[in-house]
Amino acid sequence: MGAQAALGDLSAEEARRYARHLTLDEVGPEGQARLKASRVLAVGAGGLGSPLVLYLAAAGVGRIGLVDPDAVDLSNLQRQLLYGTGDVGRPKVEAAAQRVEEMNPNVGVTPIRQRLTAANALSIVRDFDVIVDGTDNFPARYLVNDACVLADKPNVWASVHRFEGQASVFWAQKGPCYRCLHPEPPPAGAVPSCAEAGVLGVVPGLLGIVQAVETVKLLLRIGEPLIGRLLVIDALSMRFREMRLAKRPDCAICGARPTITRLSDVGADCEPPVVSSGAVFNARPMPPEISVEELKALRDRGESVVLLDVREPYEHAISDLKGSMKIPLAALPARYAELSKDDDIVVYCRVGGRSAQAVGFLQQMGYGKARNLVGGINQWAERIDPSLPRY
Repeated sequence: MGAQAALGDLSAEEARRYARHLTLDEVGPEGQARLKASRVLAVGAGGLGSPLVLYLAAAGVGRIGLVDPDAVDLSNLQRQLLYGTGDVGRPKVEAAAQRVEEMNPNVGVTPIRQRLTAANALSIVRDFDVIVDGTDNFPARYLVNDACVLADKPNVWASVHRFEGQASVFWAQKGPCYRCLHPEPPPAGAVPSCAEAGVLGVVPGLLGIVQAVETVKLLLRIGEPLIGRLLVIDALSMRFREMRLAKRPDCAICGARPTITRLSDVGADCEPPVVSSGAVFNARPMPPEISVEELKALRDRGESVVLLDVREPYEHAISDLKGSMKIPLAALPARYAELSKDDDIVVYCRVGGRSAQAVGFLQQMGYGKARNLVGGINQWAERIDPSLPRY
């Protein structure tokens, strides 16, 4: 396609909008027309997906697919700049599509309000040129990777944790895939989530912009993509490091003799033994549970119940159930004897993960009446006491 023909693919309004692109030799009218004809899938419309979608829309990518089953929550607004306060409660893909329309009506959006699964992943990713992984959990990352390998699509990946981030481009046809870096997912609970560990709001913005840059480079076929390289960013020291990544000959999906030939939903088949102070927590089998409604009914009837909060001390200042006994999960092996085996014990944390481990441990120690509060203090705040902040 010649420059004149490419320019003919752009309207006069588009030519003005993308004028700074058209003057770049590496882009020009032909490159801008290529962007207009491109299709990018963003898996996750959160902290990473927000800057990605905004910059892809501004750049003139013709169609952006958005996969996200969630609604906008107030806690998202600290880092997810696609949304405003008025979007709280709306489906993310719906609010994001409206934002893109307002920003650049030349860009089409395909909102997919569902979770990516083994059943739908291949049919979704095959319709796009580049897949961008903005997910925040290991099962989703492995699923995105495996779908990209099987469909021969580049996977622009990033992750964030607290003040740090990593980014790479995984493309099995040209270099390593995500399983070459991490052959197997870590045990469930071994790595704290963003919600548990926290994240500085601007860090996912920084990594999402890196993903946007890599995506545009791939679409334009310019520069040196992060294939075979892992970019590591420490925002506190503002240091950027690079590690070389090699393709693993024994990789289970992109190696010489792959053992993964079809998609499956990657989950934690085995809950991790979490070792602390010489004791082992194991949340399997599933510990006894109690809902927030059932706990409220118990308290309303005046029945005796011991509330055990296994969160960290800094979390108590955010929200608290009055009268709770407070023993952080890591300290429980040394302090569990402070509890009585005769008591009805309801253990809670933020959303129920750490408390499930704690109940599993207490059951092993003979505390047969200990139960896990499903959904933790956040669900209590959502369903019982809206005056409590959720975090």
